[in-house]
Amino acid sequence: MEFKELTIVIVTFKSEEKIYNCLNSISNEIPVIIVENSNNENFKKKIESTFKNVKCILTGKNNGYSIANNIGLKLVKTKYALVLNPDTRLEKNTIKNFYISANNIKDFWLIGPANNQKTDINFKSTNLKEVENIKGFAIFFNIHKFNNDNEYFDENFFLYFEEIDLCKRVKNKSGKIYLDNSIIIKHEGASSVSKKNALELEKNRNWHWMWSTFYFHKKYYGFLFALLQISPKLFSAAIKTLFYQLIFDTKKRDIYFCRLSGIFNSMIGKKSWYRPAID
Repeated sequence: MEFKELTIVIVTFKSEEKIYNCLNSISNEIPVIIVENSNNENFKKKIESTFKNVKCILTGKNNGYSIANNIGLKLVKTKYALVLNPDTRLEKNTIKNFYISANNIKDFWLIGPANNQKTDINFKSTNLKEVENIKGFAIFFNIHKFNNDNEYFDENFFLYFEEIDLCKRVKNKSGKIYLDNSIIIKHEGASSVSKKNALELEKNRNWHWMWSTFYFHKKYYGFLFALLQISPKLFSAAIKTLFYQLIFDTKKRDIYFCRLSGIFNSMIGKKSWYRPAID
């Protein structure tokens, strides 16, 4: 099969336990750009010496999902790009089926695999269905559709809602997004980073989920609508922070305080500054 039209982009952050399974599932004929959100020279050297088709870019710090993916996508010179999470694995015919769909619907903007998507779509009559959005663990880009965009992903998002925002902007331009039932990509989910820092990762997830939720709704529907959407979570986080403080459960207190902090910082217009304390 001819792979010269495709580049794969993978963003990593302390993903050493997962990335090798992912890369081993990719043909060595396909160029891969890894954007590692650190200055880990050993990771770069090991990856590039093991996989000759892989170029690893070190960002020097944890920039999050959006900025790092934009770095990789802006280096793509091929017709198509496939953004993958490091905890994914391709099946034997994954890339072949992406190409088949790309050739059948040449005006597409984005294609995603139907598996691991929350959908009640009936695929009995065809493998392809046009949808409003797709999940971010695997997104197939028709690169030339984005030539006039300064960004693929909104770089204000550090984590969460990036792909929802991307899909919304595509649909606002009358772009076409598809799910393909013939494409299978295995995705472990929430496991790209080692589990040894479980509490820090949980605090990070809670902070950014709340920040991104408010930011997304404010961006498209205004401050008041976002406030109405987030208010139940705001009051819940405040009450639970106080409750767990009173019963000396510091772990849960810290998690709910992070939820509260994420909401508050987004409400006052601060950037998504929180970063997990991981060595």
